[in-house]
Amino acid sequence: MPSSVQNKRIRKSPAARRAEIVAAASDVALTEGLECITLRRIAEELDVRPGLISHYFPAVEELVAEAYGDAVAGELDELLPVDREGTTPTRHLARFFALTSGEAFDDISRLWLNARHLSRYRPALRARVAVQEAAWRDRLEALVRDGVELGEFRTEDPMVAAVQILVVLDGLGMLVNSVDTDNDPPAVLRLPVTTAERELGLPIGTLAPVDTN
Repeated sequence: MPSSVQNKRIRKSPAARRAEIVAAASDVALTEGLECITLRRIAEELDVRPGLISHYFPAVEELVAEAYGDAVAGELDELLPVDREGTTPTRHLARFFALTSGEAFDDISRLWLNARHLSRYRPALRARVAVQEAAWRDRLEALVRDGVELGEFRTEDPMVAAVQILVVLDGLGMLVNSVDTDNDPPAVLRLPVTTAERELGLPIGTLAPVDTN
């Protein structure tokens, strides 16, 4: 005997719906690029009407900025989590380099390049890029400061050391769109690591790749 109870569509809270929209846009940003984010496209991804998307994001530029920020902030929490209990600053930094040198980091590298290019013309995105640049710098600086306090690192200015490491890492990230990356010299690929070892007073090889599982 069929049930007389009709399935009802569950109405999501505004916060949950907004988070769902941003998550869908973040996925598009990572896999296809920020230019591919449109209200219609995200509506299709979620199987809803475009009007629902525009209700939460009247201007697509706001959604683009949110999508970028969500993706990049999530990656930061994975690469440099605030809770580092159970590991030393040195091992934590080695883990950071191991993760950023793998293919899994390529999408986020492309997203950074994409966002910095588009931010020249999109104020909302430009502001969000500045926020995320500061967040990544502050998180890495905090790690360096902890290492100095524990006697693992040696540097007179943790902030400058953190910026130098990130600048080299960003520069290397520009190669992500190169056609032939297999022939890049190992010394070039190791530049972020060797820079960190030099700036933090560590012996060569200290930040060798570690198991990231």
